[in-house]
Amino acid sequence: MGVGHEVEAVQCLAKCRRAGQAREAAEEGGRPFKGVAENQALLPVRQNGKTMLGSRALFGKIAAAGRGGAGRQVSSSFATGPRQGDSTFYEFRTYTVKPDKMKDFLELTSKNIHLRTAHSPMVGYWTLEFGGMNKAFHIWKYDSFTQRAAVRAALAKDQDWQGKYMSQMLRLLDKQENEIAYLVPWCELGSPPKDGVYELVTFQMKPGGPAVWGQSFKAAISAHIKTGYTKLIGVFHTEYGLLNRVHVLWWNENPDSRAAGRHYAHEDPRVVAAVRESVQFLESQRNFLLLPTGFSPLK
Repeated sequence: MGVGHEVEAVQCLAKCRRAGQAREAAEEGGRPFKGVAENQALLPVRQNGKTMLGSRALFGKIAAAGRGGAGRQVSSSFATGPRQGDSTFYEFRTYTVKPDKMKDFLELTSKNIHLRTAHSPMVGYWTLEFGGMNKAFHIWKYDSFTQRAAVRAALAKDQDWQGKYMSQMLRLLDKQENEIAYLVPWCELGSPPKDGVYELVTFQMKPGGPAVWGQSFKAAISAHIKTGYTKLIGVFHTEYGLLNRVHVLWWNENPDSRAAGRHYAHEDPRVVAAVRESVQFLESQRNFLLLPTGFSPLK
């Protein structure tokens, strides 16, 4: 908004205040309020915690001033951060398998997963080695919520999927959980250079969204990337599930190379400085070591 438009907006808001005060004074004195002409029916508006009255014409001027003229878009300092470029999102699913049924679960899934991937693409499928036990974690990609709804409807009618897999698989589980997440705008989904292991790090950030912690979090991730000991696969921000949660998926050649790289990173002044800046916005953090299954696209 330009200076001239800001002045006009302030002037319009001042007129709203005066109109509201005049109406209150008239009503207290028992007199009719005659300050309303055509297209000036008074409407309430909240500003700085106070309610004011103003006409549609005045509010139209305020809106025009905020736009700065035709074709200009209003920007807000209260935005929660950069937005997605498209509607693509990812569903994270975590299945807790009965302790004595993991072998049966993996064999059944390996045999029938092609029935599921015929409907929509799978990003990866892992079992948890550290950070949790008897759990399977998988990621599915969707172009839109409309597409996901169509996929779920088709799966419900797929007799092979229901009969050969779902009817048997559900008996092996203790619990199912899911989240919906977007890739952050500054990250694209990566691919590993070769087979390896994966680390999923989950950050619970303070409320406020990326507008509050986005830049410092990005700097911390970039500092780790520059050390070269690990490869970033994706940074995901939750849309459904626990909000203000960020999942970062890393690839490592093996658990020992990951451990050695972490020790090195903790002595890198670039990483230390970036993490110190980011940690002020952090509420909690948890990580998992993931082993890709034989049928996972990400190995």
